[in-house]
Amino acid sequence: MKALAIHASEDVRWEERSVPEPGAGEVRLRVGFVGICGSDLHYYFHGANGEYTIREPLTPGHELSGVVDADPSGRLAPGTPVTVHPARFGPATPGLEEHPHLRAGGDYLGSAAADPHRQGGAAEYLIVEEHMVRVLPEGLPLERAALAEPLAVALHAVGLAGELVGKRVLVIGAGPIGLLVAAAAHRAGAGVVAASDVRSEPLERARSLGASELFLVGTDTIADESFDVVFECSGVAPALTQAVRAARRAGTVVQVGMLANAEIGVNLAPMLAKELTLRGAFRFTDEIDTAVAMLAESDAFDAVVSHVVPAAEAVRAFELARDSSLSAKVLLAL
Repeated sequence: MKALAIHASEDVRWEERSVPEPGAGEVRLRVGFVGICGSDLHYYFHGANGEYTIREPLTPGHELSGVVDADPSGRLAPGTPVTVHPARFGPATPGLEEHPHLRAGGDYLGSAAADPHRQGGAAEYLIVEEHMVRVLPEGLPLERAALAEPLAVALHAVGLAGELVGKRVLVIGAGPIGLLVAAAAHRAGAGVVAASDVRSEPLERARSLGASELFLVGTDTIADESFDVVFECSGVAPALTQAVRAARRAGTVVQVGMLANAEIGVNLAPMLAKELTLRGAFRFTDEIDTAVAMLAESDAFDAVVSHVVPAAEAVRAFELARDSSLSAKVLLAL
């Protein structure tokens, strides 16, 4: 079989591998599509994602869909369409009973955090544990199903903000995660969903997913204290400063975008006088089940996928995914 492997910064190879055999409690999938996310871009362009540096060839990919190829238990028939919950949670920890995704010792598909690395889904065949498999509803296309993982991330972030019914919500950064956060906030009953971005193309995509107010950074002005809840999805320090300014008194800011693992310049002074709640969002627990159901309900999410590129052309796919004026979610076709 073929698999992608990132060896170092800007060194990705389409390599030959042996087809893996599933053991007890495992399922072999024939992968159909894998989404490129921010962590994959960091691994490819920088050889590291935050503090996690590639120390051995890493197969990226944790956003995926495909079909069952072999299930030793006989529970899942070959050809069954599925997506995957990419996490294996760490051991139970007092105080984190409701937050298994925050336990130490877990791992995630396509991550260099562990040693050896946890290899990802950008391969023709993938072995996963039975509990990670989610069977897709009839009629849900595999391309759209590859959005289940990032939509679960968005749903988790929206859940952290509390009740949104009737509230004014701002999403800063209309990349793929920002688009899905906008869709999730709209579904949660927000009275107004607004989106801001440095480019006009992502804002038009946001409009199709429920955003009714659009702000082009550098042209349009976001008034201070004009939103009840702000989701910062760009991971850029000035955007967090903007989020704090835009939030109303006693409002909430949820940091969704991955910030640099470094000292960054952010003005948090207004947070005190406004008694803001500032929350970080990290992955998800079981929201992927809701995500699958949402994707099955609406083809509006198809707007999030802008390109489907053969995995053998991964270099072109990574270049596309890095340019938000050209792309939203880029999928690798296996």
